[in-house]
Amino acid sequence: MVAGAKFGLDLMGELSQKHLMVPRAPNSPVPLDICHLAKAIEAIGDRWTLLILRSSLFGVRRFDDYQRELSIPRTVLSGRLSKLVAAGVMAKQSYKEDGKRARPEYVLTDSGEALRPVLMALTQWGDDWLSEGAAPPISFTHSKSRQNVRPAFVDEDGRETKMSEMRISLRR
Repeated sequence: MVAGAKFGLDLMGELSQKHLMVPRAPNSPVPLDICHLAKAIEAIGDRWTLLILRSSLFGVRRFDDYQRELSIPRTVLSGRLSKLVAAGVMAKQSYKEDGKRARPEYVLTDSGEALRPVLMALTQWGDDWLSEGAAPPISFTHSKSRQNVRPAFVDEDGRETKMSEMRISLRR
């Protein structure tokens, strides 16, 4: 059990074929008002925000570029960028091209960059479950060995931890 946790909760049930089955529960063990996953979903969980973050991870930073790439209504884009800045996921900076007025661009903060593995995992989930057999349009490989990489859970010593080996502890 993790330090500070009053009790542990085993959310992993028995193996059924090759899938882990979570035991049935009448409600989630963590109330929404203190759940960090719920807060993360509130901050970045809608379609447009995730698409803006996707574009940002590929280097898109300017309002007009987001609008053109995503075909997002300007008012929606403005609202989502403001929300990302307020949440500390992006920072608004000024840039100026020769002969033009200064304009804002939006760069990922450390908090935004920390979403990279989350979005990589979501990409690979899409490759596995939504591709209908098509080859993935992008791959993630080690820079030297060129071997494919994938997101994984690792313990404090850097060892991979399988879902069947994981224990979730609630702090009360």
